[in-house]
Amino acid sequence: MGLSDTLEEYFGVAEHGSDAGTEAIAGITTFLAMSYIILVNPFILADAIEIPGYEYIEVVQMIAIGTIIASVVAIFVMAFYANRPFGLAPGMGLNVFFAYTVVLGMGVPWETALAAVFVEGIVFIAITAVGAREYVIRLFPEPVKFSVGAGIGIFLLFIGLLEMSIVVPDPDTAVTLGSLATNPAALLGLFGLLVTFMLWARGVTGAIIIGIVGTTVAGWLAYLSGIAGSAVLPAALVGEEGGLSFAVVSSPQYDISPLLFAFVDGVQGIDPLTFTLVVFTFFFVDFFDTAGTLIGVSQFGNFLDEDGNLPDINRPLMADAVGTTVGAMVGTSTVTTYIESSTGVEEGGRTGLTALVVGLLFLATLVFIPLIAMIPAYASFIALVVVGIIMLEGVLDVDWHDPAWAVSAGLTITIMPLTYSIANGLAAGIIAFPLIKAATGEFDDVHPGQWLMALALVGYFYVYTSGMLG
Repeated sequence: MGLSDTLEEYFGVAEHGSDAGTEAIAGITTFLAMSYIILVNPFILADAIEIPGYEYIEVVQMIAIGTIIASVVAIFVMAFYANRPFGLAPGMGLNVFFAYTVVLGMGVPWETALAAVFVEGIVFIAITAVGAREYVIRLFPEPVKFSVGAGIGIFLLFIGLLEMSIVVPDPDTAVTLGSLATNPAALLGLFGLLVTFMLWARGVTGAIIIGIVGTTVAGWLAYLSGIAGSAVLPAALVGEEGGLSFAVVSSPQYDISPLLFAFVDGVQGIDPLTFTLVVFTFFFVDFFDTAGTLIGVSQFGNFLDEDGNLPDINRPLMADAVGTTVGAMVGTSTVTTYIESSTGVEEGGRTGLTALVVGLLFLATLVFIPLIAMIPAYASFIALVVVGIIMLEGVLDVDWHDPAWAVSAGLTITIMPLTYSIANGLAAGIIAFPLIKAATGEFDDVHPGQWLMALALVGYFYVYTSGMLG
């Protein structure tokens, strides 16, 4: 029996109406669709993680390695334990929450933030093992389940446009259009974004990664031809006098020991109440964001039953729980299932063999770590905008004629970007659902657990807005 036959038998490929060749193509497709995280996640987290004695781009390279390791571990659990064709990696939105809300916003040391991620990962493993996580997810109001993807999409879209300077802060109107005509980096980012959208519209596999690499090449060509100055290049390669240094490319930072188990130092000298609140906040955001994304992916792949639930959801949930715990050990934020997994499902991926291929390809990218230093930030953030647009598809599944659905889904979608928080959007939608159902006299449509969840989230909002989180 050959390797292909062995894998087909192990994953039950034939029983799921697929074959090894189809699963391999699906895995390659999923990898190409989500591989941008290897470039994007390090740039986001490096804004918050400062390590004495190491340059910014060296920290980026370290986090890239941690990103790959955490992704591979989680994907292998998804493949061999859950037998689902889903890819996992540090989650978009959750990494932003880690960097900009917890570390930079709340002033929590990054080591402590990693400790919080580690603790909530362990808790997730425990509650997933006993089925408690699945029970709570099943209590989610349907409009929240089906709208969370669109809310996350708008949130990512907003962050991406800000990071690319296409949209900039404004004291009078909160945000406004950036000075594109006089900012070559923003102009290149906009050009790359439009090209990426065109490739995606044409159905080109790996459109996002092609867009990032193509925009990077365009930026370097603009600099080398004299069309644009060094502002279009990665800041880490430009010296104080405008000269270039490629030391970080020729001698990349593969030693991630400063990140390994750094979370252990994070629990020293911190107030127990503060740490508990940080863990609670991470737990809340991770719990609902992971559930929402997993449901969104399953919705896209038609894996949900008639009630909008994913059968045997505990198994894929365990994959992200283990990945999150390992990710905290190697210096990255929460791991979650990726909406881009739907591209592999569309190619026919039906089993864990698809995920196994994704994991092996992630592992292979370790050799390309040096090249990350060549990519300017405006190119890497193209991914956020494109993924954000794709995720808006979820609004089609909302019954906008039903008042409870319209209010609950509407708040879920809009509160996320407006408050810069995935958790706030989900909480608003969950609280609104039973209230609107009660107002319309449809008490029987509300589970008692949904009332308890809404009450608990009112408490969350009190804590969040009272200043107790710092």
